[in-house]
Amino acid sequence: MKVVKAGQGISEFVTLRFASLGSGSRGNALLVEVNETLLMVDCGLSLKAVEERLGILGRTPRDVTALLVTHEHADHMQGVARFARRYNTPVWMTPGTAAAAAARSLTRINKLSCHRELELGEIVVQPFPVPHDAREPCQFTFSGAGRKLGVLSDTGHITSHIAERLSGCDALALEANHDLETLRRGPYPASVKRRVASSVGHLNNEQAAQLLERVRHPKLQWVVALHISEQNNSADDVRDSLAGVLTRDEQTLYLAAQNTPSEWLEII
Repeated sequence: MKVVKAGQGISEFVTLRFASLGSGSRGNALLVEVNETLLMVDCGLSLKAVEERLGILGRTPRDVTALLVTHEHADHMQGVARFARRYNTPVWMTPGTAAAAAARSLTRINKLSCHRELELGEIVVQPFPVPHDAREPCQFTFSGAGRKLGVLSDTGHITSHIAERLSGCDALALEANHDLETLRRGPYPASVKRRVASSVGHLNNEQAAQLLERVRHPKLQWVVALHISEQNNSADDVRDSLAGVLTRDEQTLYLAAQNTPSEWLEII
């Protein structure tokens, strides 16, 4: 198992790659690219931050084919309307997310089903429902050119359906939000602690490791830890929890940061 830190570039040519623009409680956005198709998952960052970080990765906002929204919470959706209006980007979300107050500033919304594939350019998107405290939250797998990426950024617990959807992925981007003991001792009010640790809150490190143990397979190349809490977790705790599950040298663990984009992570 390898651990890659920010700044260590990946240069091999592949047909499917992905990158985090930023991940954490202050904003989330992720890119998935296959040839000329570039999808953005969530836009919870400021417009300026998204524009700058796309530039760092060699892309512009007008390169984005479509924007997919997982749910209406501000750290995933606060930048969606401004981005879509400025760049005329198609936006996709579930009917429940579209009905939330956060979506009312969007004039055009494409609605997706949690149980039906969606083909966007050269990428096949499979949404799936997750238990999270939102109107109709979903997460996604992305398939293209013979490769599959699974994304799971916000869920309170793992269902059999989630594990089924994430099986067979060549790369996984998984939430590892908090360490339970650090959350218990931390500064959050008791009500917030209960919400975070609840069955419709966020995954802790141990839950992320259990899911990874359940779905890992020999061809899995990348595991990216998402939504790491700055208050209730640490890089060392995440590595301690997840690294032991990845025993093969070609399997790489990457920790997504809040304030900086990752490099492109390529599935070979």
